[in-house]
Amino acid sequence: MRVSHAKDGHHCIVNELATLTLLPLAWCAAAAGRSATPPPQPLGVQPFTAVYQLEWHGITAGYSTVTLSRGTSGTYEYSSVNRARGIVRLVFPDAITERSTFRVIGGHVEPLTYHEENPGKNQNVSLAFDWVAGRAKGVAMGKSVDKPVEPGTQDPLSVQVELMRDLLAGEAPARFLLFDHDQAKEYQYTREGTQSVQTPLGRFDTIIYRSDRPDSDRVMRLWLAPSLGYLPVQAVRRRKGKVEFELHIRELKRPAVPADGAAAPASSAAAPSS
Repeated sequence: MRVSHAKDGHHCIVNELATLTLLPLAWCAAAAGRSATPPPQPLGVQPFTAVYQLEWHGITAGYSTVTLSRGTSGTYEYSSVNRARGIVRLVFPDAITERSTFRVIGGHVEPLTYHEENPGKNQNVSLAFDWVAGRAKGVAMGKSVDKPVEPGTQDPLSVQVELMRDLLAGEAPARFLLFDHDQAKEYQYTREGTQSVQTPLGRFDTIIYRSDRPDSDRVMRLWLAPSLGYLPVQAVRRRKGKVEFELHIRELKRPAVPADGAAAPASSAAAPSS
């Protein structure tokens, strides 16, 4: 779910429904300036399809469906499809979609392409990451992009997969660079405690992480379930101490055989009505 910096309420909903990225969470280190790329590595995170319900100012504003799947030649895809619900659909009838392709190099996620299709005028984003040259190139919101990127930088979707990989590896996320539209921004991330959370899938023990930026008054808290591979089951964003929106998992499905070959049980809950 994209953090909105727009003051207009309609634009705010568009951005909040735009993705379930669940915000930048960790800083990963990767080798710089590669002239020869090492072979890609297994992902380590089980593929899944999850549905989250968005509560916006006390109403159910929509649902976000995110899917992690295996691509070709050692790549993976993480996609997000977001649809408004109820009265919000009158304003935003079209789905907002995002796709990130990435590979795993040196034990960390390395984004390759990022695309966002938004029904708003000049809202689409299409970026390609050239890690040999160390640049991100493409078009964002009608403007050309050609900016340097540091090793370890993630896109708005690949960051969630990198977070899960870090936690599964026993690493503590601290900071992360996220390339959002036309620039990279640094976020800090802090573990705040643990909590048991009841969901439509059952009750889960979770760890709570806080994500924020020093120059922002917005704070996101995530409830991550270790038994689900650190998949978020709940998230709350606040601005100046007031709740802006909440996310709650409603459905989770996994393939019988994950992309990396390890057997995993499938789990699901009833799909929400629109």
